[in-house]
Order: sequence, then structure tokens, then C-alpha cells
Amino acid sequence: MPRDSKINHHSGSERARPILHQTAREIQPYGKIAKLPIALDETLCAESCENLNQVLADTITLRDLYKKHHWQVAGHTFYQIHLLFDKHYEEQNELVDTIAERIQSLGGISLAMAPDVAETTIIPRPPRGREELPVQLSRLLEAHEFILKEARAMAKQASDSGDDGTNDLLVSDIVRTNELQVWFLSEHLVDVPLVRADAPSAEKEAAKSRSASAR
Repeated sequence: MPRDSKINHHSGSERARPILHQTAREIQPYGKIAKLPIALDETLCAESCENLNQVLADTITLRDLYKKHHWQVAGHTFYQIHLLFDKHYEEQNELVDTIAERIQSLGGISLAMAPDVAETTIIPRPPRGREELPVQLSRLLEAHEFILKEARAMAKQASDSGDDGTNDLLVSDIVRTNELQVWFLSEHLVDVPLVRADAPSAEKEAAKSRSASAR
């Protein structure tokens, strides 16, 4: 083939080439409702979406807090806690998807990006560094309580307003999942002996007396 011949390598492939760098206006601004035929008033949908986005931001934060502690946990219970934190992370991740899809099904827009979540959450931000396990557990329990308090209040509001779907999600999924995880975490902060039982005071005194008599 002659060197000066020109071959158009793009000819015929136009439809297969991706269209890059596209921009456009939003099709729905955040905070606005795209009314769907779900037999709920638009104002009620907006209220439920606002509440659910708060729970969503806090659930995303709790989920990520679990992953942080999953990576950074240390100590003689590392293996068990490492796995427990990851299990709870996965359960919270399922809640994130469930909450976000409920918001969308109400005609709203769910929070998604980290900066928006950070601006919205009420859960205190932890340090970047590594903390001791009792501190990690305490942080997680505090975060769970924030979510449980708001979820119960929002569930009652949804029930009173007639938004049964949102009420069901808040009670059946969020409250029950968080309560169960709180139980699992709390038991790791009970100060009980690992090997030798802690005898009652009367038995301790009797043991001391026997020891003194033997001398």
C-alpha cells in the first residue's frame, strides 16, 4: 500500500463512538417532588422525604463508621470484633439502599454524595486516627441512639399522617436493625471476668480468713 494513501479509520464507526463531556440542567432539583400516583399528598411526600434524608445521612455515616472501626480495631478480640463490625456494616449498607429507594418512590431525591451527607448528619465526626476498642464501641452506640431517637419520632409522624410505607420502613427495618446491633455492641462493654469468676464479697472474706488461719 502506498505511504501517501489516506485511510479514514473513523468512517462507519460514528454510531459506536461514545458521546463524551455532556452536560445539561438537572431534571429534578433536590428538595422538589416529582409526584407519582401513589395516593399520597405531595406535601406529605415532601415531609417524609425530608425526614428520610436525615435518617439516610445518619445511616450512611454509621455505616462508614463501622467500616473505619473494622479496619482500625486492635486488641486481643480483634478477630471477633473485626468480623462483627463488617457484618453490621453490611446490614447498615442494606438499610442505606432501602431508605434511598423509599425516598425515590415518594417522588423525592435521596442524598448520595459524601459532602452532602457530612453537611446533614447529626452524628459527631470521629478523628482520622485509630482509637481504642471501648471508644469505638461507645461511638457506635451513640450513633445508633441518635438514629433510634429520630426514627421513632419520624415513624409516629408518618403513622399520624397516613404514610404507612414510611412508617413500616422506619419501624420494621431501621428501629429493629439498630436495636439488635446495639445489643450486640453493648454486651462487649460489660465488665465481667474472662477466666476466674468474681466471687461474692462473703466468699472472698471467708477465703481470706482460711488463708490467714493456714499461716
